[in-house]
This record gives sequence, C-alpha cells and structure tokens, in this order.
Amino acid sequence: MSLRGESLDAEAICAALAGRLIGNEVLVLEETTSTNDFVARLAAEHAEGLVVIAEQQTAGRGQYGRRWESAPGTGLWLSILLRPSIDVSESGRLTDLLARAVSEIITAEVDLPAAIKPPNDVYVAGRKVAGVLVEMRVEASGSYCAIAGLGINVNHSAADFPVELRETATSLAIAANHSIDRQQFAIALLRELDSRYRTW
Repeated sequence: MSLRGESLDAEAICAALAGRLIGNEVLVLEETTSTNDFVARLAAEHAEGLVVIAEQQTAGRGQYGRRWESAPGTGLWLSILLRPSIDVSESGRLTDLLARAVSEIITAEVDLPAAIKPPNDVYVAGRKVAGVLVEMRVEASGSYCAIAGLGINVNHSAADFPVELRETATSLAIAANHSIDRQQFAIALLRELDSRYRTW
C-alpha cells in the first residue's frame, strides 16, 4: 500500500517559519542528485537558514559516502545552510545537535520513542529511521559554512525499501501504523531545529 501524499509546499512551509532563521527561504525540488550538493552550489548567493527539500534524491548519501535511499514522495530529504561560529573539528557537535532535535521531534509529533545511534543515526523500534550528514565547506571569504543534511523515512511502506534494507530500516508510518502529514512534520522539525540552533 502506498503512503505517498501531496507534494510539499515551499511557500506554506516558509510562511509557517516566518521570523525564524532556519526556513527564511525554502525551496522544494521535485528531484535532485543530493540536497547537500544543491545547497553547496547556492551557498555563496544565499543567507544562512536556506532550506532545500527534495521529493526525490537520485544520489543521496549518508555518513562515509554510503548511499541513502530516497524513495520519491515518501520522506523528508532536506539540507540547511548554516554558518556557525565553530571550527571544522567541532562539526560533530552540530551533528549531535541535529540528531537530538530529530529524535525528540519524532517523539513529540509521532509519539514514538526514538534513540540516537552515535554519531548521526536515529532509530525507532530498533531500526534506522533517520540520518544526519554535516559537511563543512570553505567559502570565498575564507570562512566556513556548514551544510546540514537530514534524511527521514516518513511514509515508506516496506516495499519502498530495497530488499537488503527491509530488516534494518523502517519509517515513521510503519512504526506508528498510520501515515504522517509530511508538511506538518517538516514545519515542526524546522521550528525545533531553529530554536535549538539559535540557543546553541
């Protein structure tokens, strides 16, 4: 059974995040290779807080260059342009901040206990449901920006996963036994990320 819903609405998401740093600009793409790569190409001309979401990634990746499966219209595949005042060696702190935010918003919004498997994975019911990938890039000014990529399996059915992942991966919909409003979840997640990042 397909759990795919309506496409995400960039204008509505941006409006719901009015006045915040993260989400001051939101782009939703039907398809891209990787949202991290897309943000990297835009970084020089855009302010901190840009969010790029893709309905499908053709070359999504996780930690250590591993491929991230991005079934179309089922998950949240997004990247955020950040310019934190940290050294490259401290990027793990940002990864931890993002993973904790994902874990806690899953519990708050979907009522599922979520656990972090260091350094960057989030598990529900013993299976991977999300991952975080922070990539630091040097800008023309010589300072660094951080491109924070998040992949969350939201409305996948078991059939949406490759056979080799069906025993180790899950989605929020599978774990909760009902479909999830991706747009509502995306807004709640970005609000939480904004709050934590600005405090941090």
